[in-house]
Amino acid sequence: MVIAVYAAISGELRLPLGFSGPLKAYRAHSQVTSADLRPEASVWASVTLAARDDIFNITNGDQFRWQHRWPRIARMFDMETADPVLMPLSSLMTERAELWSGIVAKHGLLNTPYERVVSWNFADFSFNSGYDNVSSTIKARKAGLAECVETEEMFRTFFASLRAGKIIS
Repeated sequence: MVIAVYAAISGELRLPLGFSGPLKAYRAHSQVTSADLRPEASVWASVTLAARDDIFNITNGDQFRWQHRWPRIARMFDMETADPVLMPLSSLMTERAELWSGIVAKHGLLNTPYERVVSWNFADFSFNSGYDNVSSTIKARKAGLAECVETEEMFRTFFASLRAGKIIS
C-alpha cells in the first residue's frame, strides 16, 4: 500500500517515483513476505507434524535490491524514477491528505480515509534499512513448506488488485 499510494501522490504531483531512503538501503539485499503467503504458511505450520513446536522464517523466497526493483515498480505506474533521497515519508506525506481526497474524487476511487489507507511510519522503517535484510527459509523448506512467491509478480498482482478494487487508479 505504501508504494501504491506514494506512487499515486507522486504521479498527481507530476514527480518521478523517488526511493525515500538512504543509498545504503537502496543497494542492500532485501526480502518481503506476501500477505497471501503468511496465512498459507500459518495453516501449513498448524497441520504439519514436521513443523510442530518450531519457529520458521517465512519470506517470499527470493531476494532483491531496491536499486533494481524500484525502476520496475515505477514502470508499473508508468513513472520515471529519481535518485534516492533520504526523506521521511512520515512527515512529508502526512500533509497530503487533501491531495489524496482529490485523487479519490478525480478517479472515482473507494473513499478510504487517508490515515487508514497507509502507514507512513512503516514506509520509513521499510526504506531505511541500510544493511542486508535476508532471512533463511531453508528450515521451513526442509520441513515441507513448498510455497513461494516471486516478488516482482507479487507487486504487479497486488497493484492490479488495488486498481480493480478502486483503491488506486
